[in-house]
Amino acid sequence: MTTLPSSEDRAPVAPGRFRAAWRSAHRPVPGVSRRTRLLAYAVPFTVLPAGLWRLPAAFDTGIGIGERVYIVFLSLFSEAVAFTAIGLVARWGEVVPSWVPVLRGRRIPPAAVLVPAALGATALTLLWTVLALATEVMGTTIRGDTLPADFPSRTGGWMAVSYYVCYAPLVLWGPLLAVLTVAYGRRRRREGPLRPVIDIGGV
Repeated sequence: MTTLPSSEDRAPVAPGRFRAAWRSAHRPVPGVSRRTRLLAYAVPFTVLPAGLWRLPAAFDTGIGIGERVYIVFLSLFSEAVAFTAIGLVARWGEVVPSWVPVLRGRRIPPAAVLVPAALGATALTLLWTVLALATEVMGTTIRGDTLPADFPSRTGGWMAVSYYVCYAPLVLWGPLLAVLTVAYGRRRRREGPLRPVIDIGGV
C-alpha cells in the first residue's frame, strides 16, 4: 500500500520566493535613470486609490452579483494594466521572461512595446487628463449628460473629499506613461541589432 507523504516530508516552499520575484520584476535595466525608475514605480500608485475607493461598492446590498464582479474586476484589471508601466524600465520589458516557453530569452522588438505603450498613453491622457477634467469643470458626464445629484463629487462632505483625493492621481497616469514610453524608445534606440539573450533565470 502506498503511503502519502506527511507534511514534514513535503518540500517546503522556498522562503522569500515572492520577495525575490517582486524584486526581479522591479529591478531596472542598465541605463535607466533614478528619476525614470521612480516615475515607473509611481504609475501603479496613480491607479490604486481609485481602485480602493470603488471596492466598498462591491459589497453594497443594493447591487447585483454582476455589478459586484465588474467592480472587483475593474479595480484589479486597472492595477494590472498600470503595473505594465514598470516593464518600460525593467528587464521583462526588453527580454522575454524565462517562464515563457519557446520565446524565453529573446529580445522583444522595440515596436512591440512602443506602439501599445504610446497608444495607451494617448488614450489615458485624453480620458483622464483632458476629458475627465473638462467634464468635471462643466458638471457633466463623459456622454455630456448632467451629473446626478447623488454623484460623489456633488454630495459634498467627506464623500466628495475622498472621491477627489482618490481619483485625482489618475490625471497623471497618461502623462507619466508617455514620459516612460519616450525614455524607453530612446534607450532601445541606443542598442545594437536584436539578438537572442541567454536567460539565466528570474523575470
